[in-house]
Amino acid sequence: MPLDTPTVLSIQSHVVHGYVGNKSAIFPLQVLGFEVDSINTVQFSTHTGYKHIKGNILKNEELEELVEGLILNEVDYYTHFLTGYSRSPDSLRQIAGIITKLKQKNPNLIYVCDPVMGDNGKMYVPEEILPVYRDVVVPLADILTPNQFEAELITGVKVTNLDDALKAINLLHQKGISTVVLSSTDLGSDTSMIGIASTKDSCYKIEIPKVDASFTGTGDLFAALFLAWSYKTKNNVKETLERTIATLQSIVQNTYEKARAVHPTGKIPRALIELRLVQNKSFIENPTIKIKAVEIKKN
Repeated sequence: MPLDTPTVLSIQSHVVHGYVGNKSAIFPLQVLGFEVDSINTVQFSTHTGYKHIKGNILKNEELEELVEGLILNEVDYYTHFLTGYSRSPDSLRQIAGIITKLKQKNPNLIYVCDPVMGDNGKMYVPEEILPVYRDVVVPLADILTPNQFEAELITGVKVTNLDDALKAINLLHQKGISTVVLSSTDLGSDTSMIGIASTKDSCYKIEIPKVDASFTGTGDLFAALFLAWSYKTKNNVKETLERTIATLQSIVQNTYEKARAVHPTGKIPRALIELRLVQNKSFIENPTIKIKAVEIKKN
């Protein structure tokens, strides 16, 4: 039955300490007025950038059992479905089956897919995952949020300039995806990255200032924020991109400044650059747009 509050099913990783996967996505979505049901594909002590990783992985049959319980209890009506990191081709195929079932219950469900495969030219998932994303999962998405490298993997287009990026985006639109967002690209300068968001009717780019630190969980946060603001702005892609980046930059900058206050020089320890989501609740609710998105004319 239709709900008066937008409701998301988020299937992602979970960590006890820090903010990646569901830990990075759930709080912002709740702050922005969404009900969130979550299934944790893994439960680890920390994200995998730490030296010691302890925890367990949800088996495929356990995921199936959880979804079956939702269906049997008739609480499987969702307005949105969000996925991030998946560990295997089989788990991804299972995701595709879940999407199909949920869309049978609500044909208007919006699927936001963050096709997490790698970054900076390197894959950090098994290579066998790529064809499942490309041929099975990605065509089911309504909103897709790859980084540049993931867009290159899915489309086969090497992105070296803006025209290449638009070519890759158009190929993704041809797969049936309404909104394609390159969450980050290398097309900027020494001080900024470029993000690009495109619908079939319009396309915008935005400059994203670089910070002298490596953060984990920003992609998961980006996908959740873009989901929320797409809904709240009624799919105004320019405003959605601006509000998403404004929130992300506020959190990243605040996290960086607090870390530098403790560790003034050199590489910042990982424990000091866990995203400060709770402390930036007000920025999540009411982001101040300082960087405007610029329209790109499509050929």
